[in-house]
Amino acid sequence: MRIEPAILSDPAVQAMIAFHQQDMEEMSPPGTSFALDLSGLSGPEVTVLGAWLGEELAAIGAIKRLGPDHAELKSMRTRPEHLGKGLAKAVLEELIALARSEGIAQLSLETGTTAEFEPAIRLYSKYGFARGESFASYVNGPDNQCYHLDLSAECPISSPAA
Repeated sequence: MRIEPAILSDPAVQAMIAFHQQDMEEMSPPGTSFALDLSGLSGPEVTVLGAWLGEELAAIGAIKRLGPDHAELKSMRTRPEHLGKGLAKAVLEELIALARSEGIAQLSLETGTTAEFEPAIRLYSKYGFARGESFASYVNGPDNQCYHLDLSAECPISSPAA
């Protein structure tokens, strides 16, 4: 596996982003999916990483900088045929390391509340993300919730709590 910046003009990256956005729309109640499309992931404030198995793009994840010390985790997605291979964990570790290297003090995310989101929530929780107040334009509600990770604390990302 190799993880590297994703090139948004790459058809495989575009297909993965479209797949993620469509799936989020289908599994989320109307008005509660905030998955970014290609244009939303295109700005200089966004870094998208891809996890490649050979020549196949198997997973992506991104951070969107919200300010000098705050960023949001976006577009975490693993292709269904590659679930359980540690790709999401590897992408998350790279994104956390990137945020730390840029001096980001808080990494936040918004996610759903239904059973489909439980594996992602378990992963985020293992890395220290805790449910908390809404941020940016999100509002916590019955269909979504916000999580935050304090990156100013000293903690190794390579050994999350079991």
